[in-house]
Amino acid sequence: MRKVYVVGVGMTAFGKYAEKSVLELGKEACKEAFENCNATPKDIEVAFCGAAGLLDDQLASTPGQKILRQVGITRIPIFNLESACASSSVALHNAWNFVASGVCDVALVIGVEKMTGKSREERLAAMSKGSDIEVEKGLTFPGVFGIAARRHMHEFGTKREQIALVSVKNHKHAVYNPKAMYRKELTIEEVLSSPLIADPLTLYECSPMCDGAAAAIIASEDVAKKLSDTPIKIEASVYVTGEYSPDPRNAFITFEPTIRARKIAYKKAGIENPIKDIDLAEVHDCFAIAEIIHYEDLGFCRKGEGGKLVEEGVTWLGGDLPVSVSGGLLSKGHPLGATGVAQIVEIVEQLRGEAGKRQVDGAEVGLAHCLGGFMSGDACSATIHILSRNS
Repeated sequence: MRKVYVVGVGMTAFGKYAEKSVLELGKEACKEAFENCNATPKDIEVAFCGAAGLLDDQLASTPGQKILRQVGITRIPIFNLESACASSSVALHNAWNFVASGVCDVALVIGVEKMTGKSREERLAAMSKGSDIEVEKGLTFPGVFGIAARRHMHEFGTKREQIALVSVKNHKHAVYNPKAMYRKELTIEEVLSSPLIADPLTLYECSPMCDGAAAAIIASEDVAKKLSDTPIKIEASVYVTGEYSPDPRNAFITFEPTIRARKIAYKKAGIENPIKDIDLAEVHDCFAIAEIIHYEDLGFCRKGEGGKLVEEGVTWLGGDLPVSVSGGLLSKGHPLGATGVAQIVEIVEQLRGEAGKRQVDGAEVGLAHCLGGFMSGDACSATIHILSRNS
């Protein structure tokens, strides 16, 4: 397999855009990605679009074609992919496969979602399609992670304050991200006293629904050096799906696909000790407890010690392994289909040293982790991408 590099990235600010269409959001992200490198629309040989199924009927079946026409990309293969929250990270994995295997030299990946402008019932119904019937009938995703929080607290003695601290951390990080939806610091007291959503999780421990788009241009090694002065290498691109028969002892407190993807990705990228070998991570913190579980599943600490990791400052900006420096899903926002590529945008900017006040000093290796869907007590999809600034 050939070496693959990210040469250009772009994204919209995440938020609520009543006045903007999906086409406008997608066009904005793609335009910025081209301005971020020397590539032009004529260089793109194949494109992949990730969206999680919340688009208007007019865009539901061919969003990629309609968005990319706005930037002059036509006549090439354009694949539209849906895998719940992991839609655009799965799209990136497919694009990586095309370039790494030699099918093409340059590919574009876009993730997009417009979640506002719909009723609560419409949004929940669309989101439930990536899960078991129980989710559609009332066991919503906040409910799933409420159970996860209670079980983690029961099994490991995780403190309620430790879970809230994840949200405090990510909101603090988002203050320095001009494209984050919420850029206001919170205290533990404010998090804990916000409206209860799914016991014990409160409003500020749940990621907000919003609109947004993100894009990335990737290329083979020879071409990448022509298209960018600062190409970022994709050391590992891994996508796995669930086995849907989890050990009941681990139900809700671990995600088996994450563990399996981690082992493959770490072997490919030569990661032996993630705390020492990885400089920052963007994880799927759809709920505050989820980030704690991901710490453990990604091997940042032993099972049951995720709460201590955030409490001790390890995952804060300035700590040994900063996590969700962008603000994460909790504060940057979570427009489902855009999330996976948005994580890549953050990692690339960090490895280039372009992250401003949220810059991780000396960042050389970054990890992006995304989950999608939920069946039989486990995730449907898990992706891990490990990037480095080493050429």
